[in-house]
Amino acid sequence: MILEMKVPSPGESITEVEIATWLVKDGDYVEKDQAIAEVDSDKATLELPAEASGIITLKAEEGDAVAVGQVVCLIDTDAAKPDGGSAPAKEEKKEEAPKAEEKKEAPKQEAPKQESYATGTPSPAAKKILDEKNIDPSSVSGTGKGGRVTKDDAVNAKASMGTPTGGTRGSERSKLSMLRRKVAERLVAAKNETAMLTTFNEVNMTPINKIRAEYKDAFKAKHGGVSLGFMSFFTKAVVRALQLYPDVNSMIDGDYKISYDFCDISVAVSGPKGLMVPVVRNAETLTFRGIESEIKRLAIRARDGQITVDDMTGGTFTISNGGVFGSMLSTPIINPPQSGILGMHNIIERPIAVDGKVEIHPMMYVALSYDHRIIDGRESVGFLVAVKEGLENPEELLMDNNPKKALEL
Repeated sequence: MILEMKVPSPGESITEVEIATWLVKDGDYVEKDQAIAEVDSDKATLELPAEASGIITLKAEEGDAVAVGQVVCLIDTDAAKPDGGSAPAKEEKKEEAPKAEEKKEAPKQEAPKQESYATGTPSPAAKKILDEKNIDPSSVSGTGKGGRVTKDDAVNAKASMGTPTGGTRGSERSKLSMLRRKVAERLVAAKNETAMLTTFNEVNMTPINKIRAEYKDAFKAKHGGVSLGFMSFFTKAVVRALQLYPDVNSMIDGDYKISYDFCDISVAVSGPKGLMVPVVRNAETLTFRGIESEIKRLAIRARDGQITVDDMTGGTFTISNGGVFGSMLSTPIINPPQSGILGMHNIIERPIAVDGKVEIHPMMYVALSYDHRIIDGRESVGFLVAVKEGLENPEELLMDNNPKKALEL
């Protein structure tokens, strides 16, 4: 029996995917549920499992765009499994070329003598043009009689980019994945279709560092290896600020503003296939442990290539942590159709004034990019100040003055 394998729908509104990589060869024996290909949609990279065991025949090439429901391979389910696992790919028959009989060489005829010029010798008109372009005639390939540089050669000649001084000068051209192309489109759209503005502030991380130093070991031991990181504090601070400034938790739909009474926080993470933005749902209801557990779960799924469209759908606000890569300051781009994104950066000890004295503290710059069509300056600045207040006074504003209870210790 020949089974036709069709592209399944990876999610709503997706009508086309791209064959990123075949994980098997034409003619291989595959087991049921074995991953046979990676396919790119405009939202995620997914694995395509074999629907049955048998010999596979591929019907699409890597890089092909295929419609949902299109046949991409055939599986011969009647084929017996060969000894030793998978069958080798189809062998190509090699035919030996017949030995050529020795032929007597025909006597060489002398070509008629023609006038020749040294390579790069220009005609008078060509020389004038090359001098004006400041081009060395010896670097131009002549097409005239005997290799002479003609006027047309000089007109078409371009100045040299310089002579290589050593090392390789290779290049490689590779097609961007569908996911990467979609991300690029969305980023360009965000720049072109929103009135994006960025405001900045700085946060003294000393209070959070003290809490983490005091409770992180007990937190990890109590909660099955889940670490107490910075993201739970930032998520808590963002949720509080969104509740104080609900316009930042809104988005534009045509002539209407849609406001949400929940906080679905998109968290930008780097995966093997590029930037992923999975969503922590209803973050306003989660504890510190709940936030850290969910972020860890989503990060592992992104790292292992198991993230799904559903994991990244929705989101009312985004947090992006460029600090893990060493970024000191940036202007993050809004994740449309959202209206705001918070950029975290690296923590550096800097001298600051505290009660009239200079002290050294771990400081972080934070940036809020927002859509000025829906968020005014007062709301954007107030929101970022509220985030700063939550992070610099976490015990009172984020933990109800009881860190042990907030951390479920």
